[in-house]
Amino acid sequence: MKTSLAAALCLLPLFCQAEDGPPITPYRPSVSSPAQLPAAGQLELELGGLSSKSDDGRRNSLPYALKLGFNEQWGVVLVGEGFVSAPDGDGGRARGIGDTQFVLKRAFILSEASALGLELGAKAPTAKDSIGSGRADYSLNGIYSQDMGSVHMDANLNATRLGAYEAGTGRVQTGLSASFSTPVNERWGVIGEWSGTRRSGAASTAQLLVAMSYSPSKRLTVDFGAAHGMNRASPDWAFFSGVVLPLAQLW
Repeated sequence: MKTSLAAALCLLPLFCQAEDGPPITPYRPSVSSPAQLPAAGQLELELGGLSSKSDDGRRNSLPYALKLGFNEQWGVVLVGEGFVSAPDGDGGRARGIGDTQFVLKRAFILSEASALGLELGAKAPTAKDSIGSGRADYSLNGIYSQDMGSVHMDANLNATRLGAYEAGTGRVQTGLSASFSTPVNERWGVIGEWSGTRRSGAASTAQLLVAMSYSPSKRLTVDFGAAHGMNRASPDWAFFSGVVLPLAQLW
């Protein structure tokens, strides 16, 4: 988390002056994805720090996402964790990279204020078994994004076919989330979100997330916030911070 904030602060002078390119399209810090894609040809990086606490112990990670829009309708997203430190189940800690997810995204722009989205994802088990599931997962996510005055909403409904699951439990996990964001002034914004998952034979999860974002320019956003689990199956608390910025204009 400190690394992400330090990187963002170092980049502030550069991106505050880089106003001639297209604006970024932040996906973090909420669980929900927006239907919209980044500007065509603009490769964007999202990098953060995440620390969560549950009954199993504390898990720390450096999540990242690389996003590229081919045009207004099609794009790809690469999501993963550059580093993870998690309990290994034997009283020690496991360290290494996390699993990696590849996402193909289709946006359906309905108007300036609303859009639909569809994401097809495949998770590769790039993490060691003590950190990840050790199996590939496949997911389908439907998105509805809507501007309601100054408030922007992203609602997601998804299903994931798990490669690893316990005996007596379902293989398909469904998820539902809804995030709401609104500007406080020209540079600051606030985000609130509810999200949860369900799977037959397994305990459901639910959490509330609250975050602030700071955008010194249209091409840089820094965020920080916290999430709180609403039941025993969810992490007690999670704290995060991160940055969104463009890496290159490929075309």
